[in-house]
Parts: sequence; structure tokens; C-alpha cells
Amino acid sequence: MLGLRAARRRTTAWLVALAAGLLATVVVAVATGAVPVPAGTVLRVVAHHLTGWPAEPSWSAPVDAIVWQVRLPRVLLGVLVGAGLAVCGVALQAMVRNVLADPYLLGVNSGASSGAAAAILFGLGAGVVEHALQVTAFLGALAASLLVLVVARSAGRVTSVRLLLAGVAVGYALYALTSFLIFASGSAEGARSVMFWLLGSLGLATWGLPLAVVGAVVVGATALLTVWGRRLDALAVGDETAHTLGVRPERLRLQLLLVVALCVGAVVAAAGSIGFVGLVAPHLARRAVGGTHVRVVVVAALMGAILLVWADVVARTLFAPQEVPIGIVTSLLGAPFLLVLISRLHAAHA
Repeated sequence: MLGLRAARRRTTAWLVALAAGLLATVVVAVATGAVPVPAGTVLRVVAHHLTGWPAEPSWSAPVDAIVWQVRLPRVLLGVLVGAGLAVCGVALQAMVRNVLADPYLLGVNSGASSGAAAAILFGLGAGVVEHALQVTAFLGALAASLLVLVVARSAGRVTSVRLLLAGVAVGYALYALTSFLIFASGSAEGARSVMFWLLGSLGLATWGLPLAVVGAVVVGATALLTVWGRRLDALAVGDETAHTLGVRPERLRLQLLLVVALCVGAVVAAAGSIGFVGLVAPHLARRAVGGTHVRVVVVAALMGAILLVWADVVARTLFAPQEVPIGIVTSLLGAPFLLVLISRLHAAHA
């Protein structure tokens, strides 16, 4: 009982600290850029647009546009993408019982990349639907998820190993398709645009439907995975234990696959391929609050959001005014973490 109370107090302390850290991160990120804006001005601009106070702006129109139209949507998209990748990483690591799994292991990212490449290089969907790039990327992600499910079920019951192998196989096949589309287009500028998108960027963020859709999907996925926390605990231990506790592993894996596919598809369609966040944040969350998934999901979401927003700040200021793809920054941060994690796993099994 005392241990449970201590765990709750520790989780509450982490949640309060991370929530405050995320708020400070958003303000600092919006204030930072080629044109610095004081943090106080950022807060006043946001308050003016949300509440109408102060009634008479004391800042210039360009500053208002930089804060409200350019940086704030970008930072909020970074918060949502980071949180989405983190919670999907938590779900996937429990689903396949592999601590090295990340959200792109199931080929969803490769499917979105193929859809995006088709839109950029061949104009697929242009003139038919608004935001054709995001729509085709999302449809590609869903198609990849369906293909993974078909392959995994073709051999019988959907187990963690079959799901893992099917995801890897589909991912490689769709990566080859993306490469073929780049080769077949013959457009150097188009190939460069695809490669920049594949490495991730928050530069397409604007107020509008895409941001709202990503927000709804990420918040919904986070809430659902939190509610399913005890089921994730049982699934992470093993199928036999899950059956004993009244959880049907195959059915739960299919449900998790759907949630992960929708969430990863939405964030990849909006921001491109951004690696390592879904691997790093779940491990940091477990070290902070233990392995109980009810706690881990929310803490990982906050950590992933903070991590990605700061990675984006580095990406757009390191070589300003030129922007570095955010996937490069997260990979540089995540690769050392992965090496440390592998060394610890080796030491634990030695």
C-alpha cells in the first residue's frame, strides 16, 4: 500500500513537472527563431487572439504574424507529433514484447512515404482533394497497415513475432517502392523534396483541418491507450498471462494495430518521417514512473512532446536561415541512446 502511494506521488510529481516544462518549452520555442520575440510578447499575442486581451496590441503586425501564423502552429504540431509517436511506441513495445520496437516497425511509415512520394513526384490527388500530400500519405499508411495485417494473419493466429516480421517485410517492400518512384520521376527537384519530407519537417504546419485532425487522433489515441493500460500490462508479460487475466492477446493486438496505424499515419502525413522519438520517450518514461502502462502512456506523451519541440528548435536555428530536417536531429540524439540501451541489455543478459 505504501509502495502504491509512493508510486502515485512520484507519477504526480513527474506529470506536474513535465506539464510545466511543456508549457515553458512552447513559449520559448515560439519566441526563438531568426527574428527573436520576447517571451512576454508571445504570451500577449496568444492571449490577444484567444481572449481579445489586450484590446490594443502594442506589437507590430509582422511580430503578430510570426507568432500566431508561423511559429505557434508549428510548435503545436511538434507537441502533437512528439506525443503521438511516444504513445505509439509504448503500445508497440507492449504489443510485440520488444523494448527496441518503435512506431515505424510495422511499415506504416513506409506506406505513408510511398503515398507522399506519389503526390510530390506525380501530383497524385492534386486538384481532387485539398491537402493532397497529407491525404495520400495517410492513405498509404492505412494501406500498409492493412497489408501487414493480411500478411500476419495468412499464417494463422496473429502473434507478436508474426506481426513483427510482417511489418519489417512490408516496410522494406514499400521503401523499395518509394525509391522506385523517385528513380522513375526523373525530377531532381522532386526527388529533393521527397527526401526532405522523408527526413521530417514541421514546416507545413498551419491553422486548419490537418492540425485539428492530428490533434483529435493523438488525443484520442492517448486516452484510449491509457484506458487500456492494464491490458497492455498483461500483454507485455506474455500471452499465457494475458489469457489468465481475461485478455485476448490476438484481439488486443489487432485493436492496437488499428490505433497505432491511425495515429502514426496521421502524424507522418503531417510531419514526415521522424525517428527515435517513439523509441526514446517510452524508455525515459519507464525509468521515471515504472512499468505500469497507465502511468507510462501519459508521461511518455509529455516527454515525447518536449523532446520533439526542442529538436525542431535546433533544426530551424542551427544553420539559420536554412532549415535542417528534424529527422536528422532526432537521429543524432537517438543513436547514442540506442547504443547505451543495447549495452545495458547485453549487460543484463550476460
